[in-house]
Amino acid sequence: MKTSSSIYKIGGYLLVLICLNHVAFAQKSDSFQLLLNMDAVYNRPFLQAGSFPVAIGGYIEAQGEYFVSDGITEGVSFKIPRMTLFVSSTITERIKFLSEIEFEEGTKEINIEFAALDFEFHPLLNFRGGIIMNPIGAFNQNHDGPRWEFVDRPISATTIIPATFSNVGFGLHGKTYQKQWVWAYEAYVTNGFNDRIVANSEGRTWLPATKENVDRFEENFNAVPLITLKTAIRHRKIGEIGLSWMGDVYNKYEEDGLMLDQKRRLDVLAIDFNTSAIKNLDITGEWVWAFVDVPATYSQQFGSQQQGGFIDFVYTVLKREMFGWENARINLALRLEHVDYNVGSFEETGGNIHDDVQAIVPALSFRPSSQTVIRANYRHIWETDLLGNPAAKTAGFQIGISSYF
Repeated sequence: MKTSSSIYKIGGYLLVLICLNHVAFAQKSDSFQLLLNMDAVYNRPFLQAGSFPVAIGGYIEAQGEYFVSDGITEGVSFKIPRMTLFVSSTITERIKFLSEIEFEEGTKEINIEFAALDFEFHPLLNFRGGIIMNPIGAFNQNHDGPRWEFVDRPISATTIIPATFSNVGFGLHGKTYQKQWVWAYEAYVTNGFNDRIVANSEGRTWLPATKENVDRFEENFNAVPLITLKTAIRHRKIGEIGLSWMGDVYNKYEEDGLMLDQKRRLDVLAIDFNTSAIKNLDITGEWVWAFVDVPATYSQQFGSQQQGGFIDFVYTVLKREMFGWENARINLALRLEHVDYNVGSFEETGGNIHDDVQAIVPALSFRPSSQTVIRANYRHIWETDLLGNPAAKTAGFQIGISSYF
């Protein structure tokens, strides 16, 4: 199936929006800045010794869990899913460097998720180059474990959007302020996806498979750059909404002048929001659509369209001094999730293609400070196969800790 032309139009509209100078905004002092999800990369605690030019920081996550799947359990297990190190430096005025290195599952994997230089020419015009975290959705940028009440990352942000997806490239970003408002944009050209999103062992269209290509930090798979655009607006009292898009040709259609295939596009569109307009209640959500031009030689189990998202509700039950920690908090939270890996109908019968996942995750967390969280989750997941047979059920408890250091 072909990718809908409306997706290209949306991408064009985003590009126009990003390129326009928003005349309704006037620049304010940095002291009045409002932070957006796209600011998360620098909005972290760092430790710096005196006038030493380099600052360091990081975070760690650890957890224990017990799950039962259709009456079968593997018992209790413990793990450290990740430890991440940050290194930053202000090289000179308005030239900054930041790197983020992640050690996953006890160094089973070591990844450079971000390593880029920022050149600040004007608040609305900053140049960034290096290993860039593609700003699709909000979670991909604002993913640090200590910021969330939930042990696991959102399903849609890890299986439709490849979580912490980053590539080598260059681009521009900027923001401007007006009283209670802030508007910002990002626009990057980077290396992109490859044909593993359909040629993989999952047996379905699977965007995260592209991360298995470690050569993407050395060369582009097919010489067609991945374009990623994002714009976001925030009101101090209401909250933030962001719209992002990324797209490129994912297959190798030509080699040494020989045409191998037609160009096959991949386009991903996401909308995210967060608000604290209701006292003691934070609401965060994200929804994503993926459109893939799947070759006709592939079976219908490879979806040409995927969609999914999550919404989190976090309510502060108690905020006071507890156990010697000032401003400690106890939170109740709830996450609702849905993912459909194959949006469409069977050609033969017209019946719905399923291959979807739903999850509900109630949670209780204790925060001795905003930088540290102890969290307990109960996770219930329903997974339905292509044919819509009764869902496989998985449920269990998770206890985890996460903290910046």
